[in-house]
Amino acid sequence: MTASASSVLPLNSWSDLLTAYGGVRSQTEALAAPLAIEDYGVQSMPDVSPPKWHLAHTAWFFENFLLVPYLQGYQLFHPQFGYLFNSYYEAVGPRQPRPQRGLLSRPTVADVYRYRAWVDRHMADLLTQKLTPFVQNLVVLGLEHEQQHQELLLMDILHIFAQNPLRPAYHVPRVPPLGTNPPATWIDYSGGLQELGYGGQAFHFDNECPQHRVWLDPYQLQSQPVTNGDYLAFMDDRGYQRPEFWLAPGWARVQQEQWQAPLYWEQTAGSWSQMTLGGMQAVDPAAPVCHVSYYEADAYARWSGACLPSEQQWECSARLHPVAGNFVESGYLQAVPIVGEQFFGNVWEWTQ
Repeated sequence: MTASASSVLPLNSWSDLLTAYGGVRSQTEALAAPLAIEDYGVQSMPDVSPPKWHLAHTAWFFENFLLVPYLQGYQLFHPQFGYLFNSYYEAVGPRQPRPQRGLLSRPTVADVYRYRAWVDRHMADLLTQKLTPFVQNLVVLGLEHEQQHQELLLMDILHIFAQNPLRPAYHVPRVPPLGTNPPATWIDYSGGLQELGYGGQAFHFDNECPQHRVWLDPYQLQSQPVTNGDYLAFMDDRGYQRPEFWLAPGWARVQQEQWQAPLYWEQTAGSWSQMTLGGMQAVDPAAPVCHVSYYEADAYARWSGACLPSEQQWECSARLHPVAGNFVESGYLQAVPIVGEQFFGNVWEWTQ
C-alpha cells in the first residue's frame, strides 16, 4: 500500500454526524478530482475497480442500507443501480460481475456525480431526524466503508496508471523529508497472557471482536518496517534466484511470472525506480518497501534470519505505541522515510 486512510474521528455527539458525513464524502470527490474523464472507466485487472465504480458504490451503500429503509418516501435514483454497484453483499441481490465493471461505459461520470449529489441531499434530510443508536451506527459504518474505498481508489489509480507506457502522474508529489535511515533495532516483548480484540463500545468492525485471551512466549519485533535498502540487499544476494528462502507456492510464482523485484519497480541502467502516484521516482533506500506479496515478505524474513510476526504478536506490540505516522492527510500519498520507531502509517504490514 502507498498510503493509509485515517479512521473517522471519534464523534463527541451524534449531532456531529452530518459534519462527519460531509467531510468524508467531500474527501472522496477531492481524491477523484485529479482524474481526467478518460481515467474514470478503466479497469486494469479483475481485482481493480474503475474509479467511477468506487464513486457510485459508496453512494449505493448509503442509499441501500440507510435511505431505502429509514427515510420515509425515498425514491431510488435509478432502479438498476443496485445491480450495477452492489459489490459482494449476497443478501442484497445479484450484481455486475466484478471483472466486468470496466464494461460500464454508462452511466456516465456526470451521471455518477449526480447520483452522489442525490444521495447526499437525501442523507442530509435523514441526518436531521432523530435516529436510533442502531441507525447512527450504520451511518458511521458507511463512513468507515467509504474511507476504505478512498484507499482502494488510490490503489486502483496507481495500478491503472502503471499500465500506461507514459507512466502518468496522478498528482504533483509533495517532496518527503530526507531519510536518515536509522538502523532498525529489536524490541523485547515479555509476552504472557494477553488480551486481543476490541471490547469497548466505540465503533469497530465485527471481525475485531470478541475480546479474547492468548498466550504469547517472549519475542522480539523489529522497531520499524523493512526498508527499500534492506530489500535491495536481499535482491543483491540473489534472493529471487534462491529457492531455499521461498514457500513452494511462492517459488512457483517467482518462476512462472519471472519476479525480480517488488511490483512497480523498474531497472534502467543499473538503477531502480518505481511507479508512484506522483509518476516514476527513484527508489529511496530509506523508505519502507511496499507492494511486495506475502511470499516475498516471507522469503525476505527467512533470508534475514528472522520470521514474519504472528498477528497476535503484532497487535500486542502495536497497542503499546502511539497511533502516529504518515497517513493520507500528509499529502505524500506514498511511503516516506522512517524516523524512529514506526508501527502505524506508511504501509500495511504482513504477518504470518
